[in-house]
Amino acid sequence: MFAVLAAAPAQAAGYRYWSFWERYGAKWAYATQGPSTARPDDGAVQGFRFSVSEDSQDSAKPRGPADFDDICASTPAEDGRKRVALVIDFGLPKDAPKGETPPAPRLACARVGEDATSAEALASVAKPLRYDSNALLCAIDGYPEAGCGDQVSGNGESAEKPATGESAQGKKDASDGGPSVGLIAGVAAIAVLGAAAVWQARRRRG
Repeated sequence: MFAVLAAAPAQAAGYRYWSFWERYGAKWAYATQGPSTARPDDGAVQGFRFSVSEDSQDSAKPRGPADFDDICASTPAEDGRKRVALVIDFGLPKDAPKGETPPAPRLACARVGEDATSAEALASVAKPLRYDSNALLCAIDGYPEAGCGDQVSGNGESAEKPATGESAQGKKDASDGGPSVGLIAGVAAIAVLGAAAVWQARRRRG
């Protein structure tokens, strides 16, 4: 089940959220699966970008270098494990919540089990992650400190937050105070919030 979002008011500029990307050659493509279901191959490059946008059609791409050999140069391969290069772009100051400053973009090489999902790869290099009660990804490496898929008005201020339906599955992992990877599966269309979730849901039905 995908999150169900309330209709945005006419003055809304979009939603402030993390989007999820996959690298093909020299280009970024909006991911067609969420990180909880995507299982990247060894050598994959994936990106996360925090920004304000109306939907996936105008969502900002991760910035900076995205070459697997460079990102994972100091992380040797291991039998039974895979390496995934991650580009984590915290976005521009104009897209940051009031009172917060985005950290500099990060490059990380996650070395994880062969069957690991993108969510597991991200968690291995960018804790703390934060999720809301519906298992939606709200923060990477603690950014932003608050808010989750907030609707943003034309003046850049947070407007009404989209209403969300129940997560499809999973329970909170009591060991770390956050949801388990199974819980993240409730946002399988994308690891993002806002109108992008609806777009992915429609695409899957079509």
